[in-house]
This record gives sequence, structure tokens and C-alpha cells, in this order.
Amino acid sequence: MEDFRRTYLRLCKDTRFEPQESVLAQLQENRAVAGGARLYLSGQSLGVESCSVLGRTLQKDTLFTEISLSDCMLSEEGAKLFLNGLCSNTTVKVLDFKGNNLRGAGAEALGKLLMRSKTLRRLVLEWNALGMWEEGFSIFCEGLASSPCLIQLDLRNNQINHQGAAELGSALKRNSVLQEFDLRWNNIGLLGGRSLLDALQQNRTLLQLELAGNNIPSDILRAIEQCTEHNADRQSTLRESRSRTQVLSKEIQILKEEKGRQFLSLMETIDKQRDEMGRSSRNTSVRLGQLQEALNERKSAVNSLTAKLQMTEAALALSEQKVSNLGDMLTRVKLEKTEMMDLQTREMKKQQEDGVLREGKLLREVNSLSEKNHHLKIKLEESERRCKAQQDQIFELKQELTNSTAELKLRLTQAEERWDMEKRRSKQALEDMDTLRQKEVDHVNRHLEESERALQDRILKLEGQRIQLEEELSRLKAAMVSERAQAEEELGKVRTQVRLEEQQHLSSLEEKLRSARQSRDEAQSHCTQQKQTIAELHARIGHQSIEMDSLRRRIDELQQDLGGKEQEKMAEVSRVRVELQEQIGHLQAERTAQSGLREKISALEREMKALGTSQREALLDKESEIASLLERLRMKEGEIQRMRDDEAQRATYLQNAILTYVQGSPLGHYSPKK
Repeated sequence: MEDFRRTYLRLCKDTRFEPQESVLAQLQENRAVAGGARLYLSGQSLGVESCSVLGRTLQKDTLFTEISLSDCMLSEEGAKLFLNGLCSNTTVKVLDFKGNNLRGAGAEALGKLLMRSKTLRRLVLEWNALGMWEEGFSIFCEGLASSPCLIQLDLRNNQINHQGAAELGSALKRNSVLQEFDLRWNNIGLLGGRSLLDALQQNRTLLQLELAGNNIPSDILRAIEQCTEHNADRQSTLRESRSRTQVLSKEIQILKEEKGRQFLSLMETIDKQRDEMGRSSRNTSVRLGQLQEALNERKSAVNSLTAKLQMTEAALALSEQKVSNLGDMLTRVKLEKTEMMDLQTREMKKQQEDGVLREGKLLREVNSLSEKNHHLKIKLEESERRCKAQQDQIFELKQELTNSTAELKLRLTQAEERWDMEKRRSKQALEDMDTLRQKEVDHVNRHLEESERALQDRILKLEGQRIQLEEELSRLKAAMVSERAQAEEELGKVRTQVRLEEQQHLSSLEEKLRSARQSRDEAQSHCTQQKQTIAELHARIGHQSIEMDSLRRRIDELQQDLGGKEQEKMAEVSRVRVELQEQIGHLQAERTAQSGLREKISALEREMKALGTSQREALLDKESEIASLLERLRMKEGEIQRMRDDEAQRATYLQNAILTYVQGSPLGHYSPKK
């Protein structure tokens, strides 16, 4: 802290600037309180020169890891100089710029800081105005997109509109580090929420996104929460998979070490047996020397020795038969091993086929669900009156999705349980193979011990008859040399067979491990594919809910317009009714006049019939008058009919105009009566 204070004073002196007493006092308090780990200058009135000196002081500082300049109301130039000084700092992890009214230049400086800083992990920018200037905010978003270490970002109350939200969305698409993002109390709106939702479809690291107080619809907020929860689930699954891979690698390493120890122990036992055979061969050579000395003394029992040699040849034939039996047993064991390997390969193939069938079933289920979603979209476009039924169907689809996800999780757990069962089964098979191998080694050891005992008995018998074996010493030497060569050959064959069996066993174990790894990778890829399909279904449901809400709002607007148009139509219809009633009244008056004329005509006709032939001339005159009156009557009726047709045509034109404006709503019951 003292070094920082001295450098601050030196730079003030170099720039001929009087250091601020409040800053020096605050540095003293920081040294006493926090031990120099935090630079707390909140609420201080810092000028441009003071900010420049502090930025230059912090360029090469390695003491402070947290800097707080909240509520300092810095100027644009001062904030820019301070942030430019922080660009070359390598220790600051937390930066608090709350309530400083930062705008265009401050946003550009913050973008450069995010691009260059390799240690900044948390940035608080609450109560600023970064969203007011689009160019500066776009530079800030570019810095956020290329930031290599920023984990937490607070942009509350920064007057960010939907265009700024679009810039942030494009930055989030390229950012792969940010985990917590706070955007509360801005002016993002529906378009900004959609752009952020679109960005979260590609971002896989953002775990928390706060968007309260932004006039964003609830369905978009729910979709964003689902995306962040999906990212959190993905991170947890990645951690679990890494831990599982570590555990499996440790188990494989332990198995390799155990097999190495077993192989070393087997080699030690073989070396011990080799030493024992060497000692026995040396003992036999010593005894043969003694026998040779005894045989030089006694050469009288050659005939009896030949018979006993025949006995020994028969014993050798029996031993050869035993060796052949042992070879048959070894071949049987090898056949059993191959059968076990074939069974295990068949089981693995069956499991792979079951996995393929399950994948096909899941794909068919996903295709059926996608077809259902497509039918729902078509139904939504066809008619608006089935909105409620479609909402119920979407709710049922969500329930089916939850059921399918639960079934997928159950199947995953079942697959893991089967994987554990296969591991235990393979371990049991390995243990059985080890026990069989140990039994075979014990059997070979017992056979060698029995052969040694038989040789010892044979040597004792030969010691009792050493006087009679002087002449057959050369034959015995040749026989012993041949037996010794055969024994060494048998030992070499047994050693090679054991080594081959061990190599085959190790290769089979490695193949099992490879198959287990492949099955594990396939299961993991299957899980990732299922999660991707679930995420796609969630995204489709989110888009459908967004479209449903937009359609609902469109229906509400149309209903409001329809209400206004209906009121206008009712007023027009009432006016037309009044006019039609007036015209009908006029027509009825004319009808009454016509009825009076008709009565007069009938009276005249009766008078004409009564007058007779004497009044034919007057009748002709009256007939001409009647014809003229009838012509006038026809003209009046034609005029009335034309007026009726005109009024009906006007009513139909009005009705068709209202119907076309309201998009085909039924309004036939409002038509006037003729």
C-alpha cells in the first residue's frame, strides 16, 4: 500500500497536479482495514487529472484485486483515462463502476478493457447509461464477445433497448465464458427478449440471466429460464461424465497394476521352479557320479537291469501318456476360454442391438412428436376459434414430453445399472479365469512333484542295485540325458504355453476394456443425442408458445376492432333502417292512393255495365282513361320496384363491405327486413 501511495504522489508531482486529500485518506484507510487487497473509492469526487494519475498508477500495480468506484459521477474523459490504465493491469479481478453515468466513450473504454484484460472476472455497471449510444454500446458488446475471463456482469438500469439487446445477443453467441448476467430494469421489450432467447440457443455456458422489469412476455422469460437450466444441467452432466471417466481410468489403471503384479508373481514362481529344477538336476548329477563309482565296482547284474529298464520305459510311456492327457486338458481349457469369449461377444452384440432398437424407438417417438407439433401449427393457422383446444393439446404434449424425459432418465439409469452389471460380470469372469489359471499351475506343480518323487524312488531302487549296473552305465547316461532333454523341452513348452495363455488373457482383457469404452462412448453419445432432441423440442415448444401469445394478442386486437366496427355497423344499419322505414311509409301512402284509384275504376266499370251500349262512346273514353291510369300504375310500381332493388343493393353492398372488413364474420341476422 505504501508503494502504491508513493507512486501516486510521484506521478502527481510529475504531472504538476495537487493530489487529492480525500484519495490519500481513503488509501490510508484501505491499508488499515483491508490490508491493501481492495481499493475502495466509492463516493469520491474524482476529476479528470486524478483519474488519469490513478490509471497510470494501476498500470503496473500488483496489489489490488478489487476496485470500487461506485457513485463517483466520473466524467467521460476521466473514466476513459482510468479504464485505459487498467488495460495493462494483471491483478484486478473485480471492478465496480456503479452509478457513474457512463455513456458512449465509457462504453468504448469498457469494451477495450474487456478485450485486453486477462484477469477481470466480475464487472458491476449498475445505474449507468451505456445503452443510449449505439456505437459505443456495440464496441462494448464486441469486447464482451471476445472477453476471455469475465464470469459475472451487472448491467442493471442502463437504458438498454431492443437494439442493444440484439447486440448483447450476438455477443453472447460468441462468448463462451460468461456465467451470470444481470439485465434487470432496462427497456429490452419483446424483440430484445426474442434476440436473447435466440442467442441462448447457441450459448452453452450462461447459467443465470436476470431479466425482471424489461416488459418481456412471460413465455419468453420461461423459455430463457429453461435454456439457462438446460445449460446448468449440461454443466452438471459434463462434470459427472468427467468424474466418471476419471473413476473408470483409475479402475483401469488399478486393473493393469493388478495384472502386472500377477504377471510378476507368476514369473517369480516360474523362476523359483526353474531354480528348484536346477537344484534337483545338480543333485541328480551328484547321485549319478556316485552311481558311476558304484557301477565301476559292480558289473554282475546286467540281466536283471535290462528287465528293470523295461519297467522304467513302461513308466516313461505312462508319464508320456500323462503329459498327453495334460495337453488335452489344456486344449479343453483353451476351448472353454474361447467359448466364454464367444458368449461374451454375443452378449455385447445383443446389448448393442438392443441399444440400436431403443435408439430407433426413441427416434420414432421424436418423429411422432414433431409430426404432432406440425399438425398443431396447421390447426393454429387454419382457425382461430380452436385456440383453447390447441392450448389443451399443447399442455398434453408438454405432459408427454415430461413423461418421455422421465422415461429417458429411467432408461439411462437402467443402462448405467446394466453397465455396472457387465462390469461386475467381467470382473467375476476375470476372477474365474485367474482361479482356473492358478488351478492349472497347481496341477502342473503337483505333476512335477509326483514325477520327482517317482524319480527319487527309481534312484533309491537303482542305489540298491548299483552293483549290477556297471556295464549299462553308458545306456543309463544316454537315457538320463534324453529324459533331461525331454524334461527341459516339456518345461519350455509349458512356459511358452503359460506365456501365450497370459498374453491371450491380457489381449482378451484389453479387448473387453476397448469394448466397454466403446459401449460407454456410445451410451454417452446416445445421451447427448437424447438431450439435444429434448432441447430442440423445448425450443419448438417455446416458439409455439411465442406464436400462440402473438396470435392471442392479434385475436384481442381484432376483437377490439370488430367491436368498434360492429358499433359503426349498428349505427349505419339503424340509419339505413330509418331511411327505409320513411321510404316504406311513402310507398304505403302511394299504395293507398292506388287502391282508391282501383276502387274508382271498379265503380266506373259497374256504371259502364249498367249504362250498356248507349254509353259505348263514354265507355271508350273511360277505357282510354283506365288504360292511362293503368300505365301510370305500372310506372309507379316499376319505380317502387327499382327503389326496392336500389335499397337492397345498397344494403348488400354495406353488408359485404362490413363482412370483408371483419374477415368473414357472420352478420346475416343484422340485415333489414324487406
